[in-house]
Amino acid sequence: MLHLARRAHVLLLSGLLLAGCASAPPPAYRSETFAAESPFVTWSTRDPDAACEVGKRALLSQGYQVDASNATRIRGEKFFLPKTDYGMTLNITLVCLPSNVGTAIYANALQTRYELKSAATSAGVGVAGIGSISLPWTADKEALVKVGEETIADPDFYKRLFGLIDSLQGS
Repeated sequence: MLHLARRAHVLLLSGLLLAGCASAPPPAYRSETFAAESPFVTWSTRDPDAACEVGKRALLSQGYQVDASNATRIRGEKFFLPKTDYGMTLNITLVCLPSNVGTAIYANALQTRYELKSAATSAGVGVAGIGSISLPWTADKEALVKVGEETIADPDFYKRLFGLIDSLQGS
């Protein structure tokens, strides 16, 4: 009888593990195509330093905080608060490398999502002879907690970014 109970327990655990695996999304690397045409690159006739300078100006013109400590690698960050308990950051990195036409400008954007979470604590009181009581105590400790992050792969997003960079190259 004990053997049957153990066997049923093992089968139940195996079934739960299989159900958990079946609901997981497929690994991201399987959909990675490494296509020759990419929305993440555009070209400029300027040298790499000058091309990235234009990219820096494009990000600054849109309200991004820019770290330009490296002349050919520009990082911009912008914060969004679409709802009071939900925030997002958009980080854009521009890398300018020499190419046969002048410069290849590579862009990568990463969106990070945050939600406001409150931390509940409990307070315990011990009284000799009676025992102890533990009560939930709501604290005012709220924090934005990262709930997701993804690389932006939308070609239209990069068309808009590169369109702005192109429009500023003439100035």
